[in-house]
Amino acid sequence: MKRKEFLAQVGVGAAIVLSPICFGSLSGCKKTSTEPANIDFTLDVSTGALSKNGGFLIKDGVIVARTNSGTFIAVSAACTHEGTNINYVASSNNFVCPNHNAQFSSNGAVTQGPANTNLTEYKTTLTSNSLRVFS
Repeated sequence: MKRKEFLAQVGVGAAIVLSPICFGSLSGCKKTSTEPANIDFTLDVSTGALSKNGGFLIKDGVIVARTNSGTFIAVSAACTHEGTNINYVASSNNFVCPNHNAQFSSNGAVTQGPANTNLTEYKTTLTSNSLRVFS
């Protein structure tokens, strides 16, 4: 058997082994959602990252940020491209994925790929120093 024939047969064998994973259920090659559901938690914003404008933190799969104007925003923390946790950039009031530089507006809309699906936006309500984040 020649080298070229051997490599061709190895390629066919790999395709046969992997085809049930990718084509059998179509879920093996598809990114699964890491989006949190039924969000409802409260944060103390008097201390920590959210006590200052421009700060952010991630809790229960949600990134919560305090804008430069002092308002609070919350979106799903996993980039919709490959699931990497995003960061909040206060100077541009947007979210950026450090992995492939996908960018999202303050309400989670895609503004630059490679992501092509928006982040989920969550509601926030501030009462004194308690910030409620919920679906």
